[in-house]
Amino acid sequence: MNTPAKDNVDGIRRFFAQLPARPEAGQLLCEMVDAGLDRLSLPGSGQTLQRWRTLAAVAAYDLSLAKLYEAHADALAILAEATADDIAPALSVWGVWCAEPPEARLDIRTASAEDPGRVVIDGVKAWCSGANALSHAIVSGWNADGHPCLAAVDLDQAGVTVSDEGWHAVGMAETTSVNVHFENARGIAVGGANFYVGRPGFWQGGAGIAACWHGAAAQLASYLRHKLTGQDDPHALAHLGRADVALSASAAGLRAAAEAIDAEPTADSYRLAMRVRLATEQAAVEVMQAVGRALGAAPLCRDPWVARMMADLPVFLRQSHAERDLAALAQSTLQQAEDGDDGEDDHAGEEEWRL
Repeated sequence: MNTPAKDNVDGIRRFFAQLPARPEAGQLLCEMVDAGLDRLSLPGSGQTLQRWRTLAAVAAYDLSLAKLYEAHADALAILAEATADDIAPALSVWGVWCAEPPEARLDIRTASAEDPGRVVIDGVKAWCSGANALSHAIVSGWNADGHPCLAAVDLDQAGVTVSDEGWHAVGMAETTSVNVHFENARGIAVGGANFYVGRPGFWQGGAGIAACWHGAAAQLASYLRHKLTGQDDPHALAHLGRADVALSASAAGLRAAAEAIDAEPTADSYRLAMRVRLATEQAAVEVMQAVGRALGAAPLCRDPWVARMMADLPVFLRQSHAERDLAALAQSTLQQAEDGDDGEDDHAGEEEWRL
């Protein structure tokens, strides 16, 4: 596999600039892997912000590509965290298929007692982004003891069938997040039971999704700024100001989150990730509204990049669970205050809100 070495934001931008035409997202991901542009620093390695800047740069170009690219980078990070880097062949292209709807769950069982690392996979997996373009995937499932587990799967085998089921999207259309059927498919166990959500990288990676949202929103705001250059319409300019405020706060939150992750790479990043995701989601919504209100329908109808971005971003943002995530964060805040309350401080747990 490609060894995580450095994040090449400028190289990625040059790569996009020299493209004669825009390929489909899956093809473009493969070209980026072939060019070595998937070599990102691992979360918590001291270069988390650089990793997120790379994700943001890809998202600024195309969000369907960013979805696939982030998942590929996440898969390599998961393998590294499981000390299983060596199972990824050179130039392999990965996805992470770990959505767990109740009607589509995989059974992952040990292939033989003599080789417990080899597994057999059966069932249907939903929301398999990039299924037609990838060579490998990390999939979640359930072992014989009823515990969640992960397996790495080579998708080029008879036991794996990519369907055309379950995907009718306009936004994020090129991710092609279809159902994939597994029947006696062979794989390799990654980590142990409960490894996926129990590792520090789970919420570090969840926070990195916000970098994709931010990159797309920032590029939309740059488009708005370009369109308003030289204009003196106070209403349109107010919307640019609105976008500026939202993105400045989002960027500050992402920088602080990256710094906190690098300072304590093994700490539980749940609250940090939830905050930065929800704040960035709100900023992206503010920017989309600003673009539409300031410029009207023309760019939505006549500019293919804007039309695609404004269709893609709302779909990608729904990886946030909106009010459910807000309520979960509130419960965590209450629990922290309860755990820190010694009966003497009426404001226990509020230190993080203070300047």
